[in-house]
Amino acid sequence: MGDSIKTLAVFCGSSSGNNPLYTEAAGAIAETMADNNIALVYGGGNRGLMGIVAETVHRRGGYVIGVIPQLLNRPDVVMRKVENELIVARDMHERKALMYERSDGFVALPGGIGTFEEILEVYTWLQLGYHKKPVAVLNTGGFFDHLIDLLAHANGEGFIKDDILNSLIVADDIPSLFEQLDRWDVQLGDKLSS
Repeated sequence: MGDSIKTLAVFCGSSSGNNPLYTEAAGAIAETMADNNIALVYGGGNRGLMGIVAETVHRRGGYVIGVIPQLLNRPDVVMRKVENELIVARDMHERKALMYERSDGFVALPGGIGTFEEILEVYTWLQLGYHKKPVAVLNTGGFFDHLIDLLAHANGEGFIKDDILNSLIVADDIPSLFEQLDRWDVQLGDKLSS
């Protein structure tokens, strides 16, 4: 793998979901990250897919940076210490800003409302020019198919420009994900120009 990604923010569920493919993918991305010296930046909890990713990176000797809001820094969320760094943020806004600042790229695995909100926010920030980092979804078992269809629909209706739509990395497997992250070099136009 290339040297462009040294830290990767992974957004995913604090539950494991119903499909065993989701837990397999969480473990596999974590193994790939640890084996390639890519540090994990994540939300700081040990539950669900988040826990699988963090604990797997930690167990394989990788570097784990957890960023958790003060409200969630409690034993039922942070059940085991796996972080090399655990940053306690004042609130969710500070948490996300710190995660975005510490990351060279962003990947969403299956998850719920929080996962959607986090990946769509960094995608929005890319569109507005606040960063030039890759934004990706690992489409395990077709989990993100409906989101991808919705984005394509918004593009067709004139709300998302072609270059923005095409800047989102969509990968069905781990090798494809990291290959696309490595070669990502997208130049986007001005969101506000027509």
